Amino acid sequence: MNTAAPRLSPVEEARLDHLAQRRAKAKLGWYLHAAVYVVVNLGLIALSVASGRHWAIFPLLGWGLGLFFHGMAVWVFAPGNPVMGRMVARERARLRTAGTDPR
Repeated sequence: MNTAAPRLSPVEEARLDHLAQRRAKAKLGWYLHAAVYVVVNLGLIALSVASGRHWAIFPLLGWGLGLFFHGMAVWVFAPGNPVMGRMVARERARLRTAGTDPR
């Protein structure tokens, strides 16, 4: 049984490399976003507790929502992701059956 990856043309290889770099940068950006989120919110929680009030929950939840959507864009809906691929294939099929002009 041959499990080797199929040979790609230089153009396909360059396209694949570009997509891999783009996805890796997006994931690295999310990791950086998450790290800053944790550090800043730990500081805000410390300030909140020191002042005797519990206001830090509001930036924690608001920014957490933003981090969640950033994560969805990177991990679920990124180009080349299986979920996005299935969605694109479904849209192509709908457009073909509807006879819609692709322009």
